[in-house]
Amino acid sequence: MEREIGKTKPWVVSFAMATLALTTPAIAFAAPLVFEAAGSAPADIQAAIEEFRSFLGADNKVGGTFTGGRREINWDGVPDQFAAPNNLPANFFNKNSPRGVVFFTPGSGFQVSGKEGVAPIEFDNLRPDASNKLAVFSRQRLFTALGSPTTEVLFFVPGTAEAATSRGFGSVFTDVARDDSTKIEYFDVNGALLFSGFVPAAKGHETLSFLGVAFDAGEEIFLVRITSGDVELGGDNRGGGDLVVMDDFIYGEPQPLL
Repeated sequence: MEREIGKTKPWVVSFAMATLALTTPAIAFAAPLVFEAAGSAPADIQAAIEEFRSFLGADNKVGGTFTGGRREINWDGVPDQFAAPNNLPANFFNKNSPRGVVFFTPGSGFQVSGKEGVAPIEFDNLRPDASNKLAVFSRQRLFTALGSPTTEVLFFVPGTAEAATSRGFGSVFTDVARDDSTKIEYFDVNGALLFSGFVPAAKGHETLSFLGVAFDAGEEIFLVRITSGDVELGGDNRGGGDLVVMDDFIYGEPQPLL
């Protein structure tokens, strides 16, 4: 799987899932647990994040396999050679730093923002005014897809090509200005939509938002689709007026498919 990702357009696999989701009959699922918050400072979303972490369990960090707990990605340990102005490999967090996720996008790739003193911070390399709009939850790197506001996440047993599922996924966002611009969709292995939720907005720039969703009645997440605003960073920076990028990812330990 990792070799194939390097040779093919990675979103081909993922967006076949989107077609499947559209053709799969609606199924009734138990209501998920939703953790959300927004505000002008990290403290405004900290409590919701801590509740989500507590629900998922202990942080398993990097490598290994576990029957429970969670994984986290805060982007800050990404080496400079894989950060702006360079792109991040889609499978970095399953190969280089194995935490059981691979990313897909209909755009041109992914980027982690530069480190102060090394490169322009907070995606000023892609849009000169970006750092005046964006903030960080955990210093100092952020994450975005390029050429599209869509990022998809597939789960794997960490460090392997074995497909997996997760019981929950959440993300921190920055500069969500509209209640209908940013959302996370959760799909099961059959392509059925488990849940779709909009990320809460906050007034002004340099704000932070969090949405985490978990399932406690047997449902398992196979694919997560994130729509982060409506501006396509990179290239011509096309799109609307809500520039949104991501900070920390938090998700349940990937478990092998039964």
